[in-house]
Amino acid sequence: MEGVMMRTPSAYAIACRRQDGSIVTTAETLPKWSDRYRWLNTPVLRGGATLIQSMALGVKALNFSARIYEEDLAAKEEAEKAKAGDPAVALVDGAIDEQFLKAPVKVIMPDKAVKKTGQSASAVGSIIFALLFNVLLFIVAPLVLTNVLFIALGWAESPVIAADASWWSFVKAYVWKIKLDSFGSWISFNLIDGLIRMAFFIFMIFSMSFLKDIRRVFEYHGAEHKTVFTWEKGLDLTVENAAQQRRQHPRCGTSFLMVVMLVAIVLFSVINFEATWLNLVVRIALMPLVAGLSYEVIRYAAKKESGPIFKFMTLPGLWLQNITTQDPDAEQLEVAIRALDESLKLEPVTA
Repeated sequence: MEGVMMRTPSAYAIACRRQDGSIVTTAETLPKWSDRYRWLNTPVLRGGATLIQSMALGVKALNFSARIYEEDLAAKEEAEKAKAGDPAVALVDGAIDEQFLKAPVKVIMPDKAVKKTGQSASAVGSIIFALLFNVLLFIVAPLVLTNVLFIALGWAESPVIAADASWWSFVKAYVWKIKLDSFGSWISFNLIDGLIRMAFFIFMIFSMSFLKDIRRVFEYHGAEHKTVFTWEKGLDLTVENAAQQRRQHPRCGTSFLMVVMLVAIVLFSVINFEATWLNLVVRIALMPLVAGLSYEVIRYAAKKESGPIFKFMTLPGLWLQNITTQDPDAEQLEVAIRALDESLKLEPVTA
């Protein structure tokens, strides 16, 4: 919300723009999991650890930006009350000082411990809801739709349904079992399932881009990428230098999600249970492996020596960034630069 989070190897920083134009920041060093637990630095496993840490940082960033937004909103409401001559700002002797009325009333905030507990509970609830929503939208729905499509096209065995069967029996007959006749059919099934999943994701991103608030987020996303490119090229971190950089970055989360879907198509092709629920359980169980493999693909594709196959796998994500990143203005670039500056300050100085 009107801000950017930047993560460097040893730290992270968040910068947000207040309504008065000022920029507020918070920064913190990150624990070295790989130093404490060597096994977390193992290829594939490190992708899962990085993803979990990124989710935690994302929740912190959202909470910080939401707090800044709430403070600005409260200050604006109090200023409007004062401007309207609210009796609450009257002086002790009963007189009214016009200059005093122009100043915002001091807001008494609730106990910090209570607020922090409420934010934590809200964050946990949001994560659980998001996980359930994504499992339903990107795993359950594509699998069920693909099964119904294959039966309708005659590519899978049609269920036997009694003439007087209830609507629930009808639905269960089409959804509960997947009856394919060969391994080749399973490959086709998982390919269509993956394409439907990808279509859902692209449609969701595209439709969200028309929302004003989401478009602001995408503009800050573009500012983040332009700033990172500026630093990677060794240029001075200025708004002028950042404005000249590209918006599409190979290590973006958008590219990661698209690679996840491509890897899932390949990995899920070996799953061929007849029971739909077994397919769902195994697919959910394999998601950490899918995420870990996708992380390695993104990590290697960003290197100059990576082959054309890895570059090709990240192309869909780069194309989709034309939607998830938008051209930022100078003020948004300034926020992104401030976030990176604050994060770099916490990096250990090497001789």
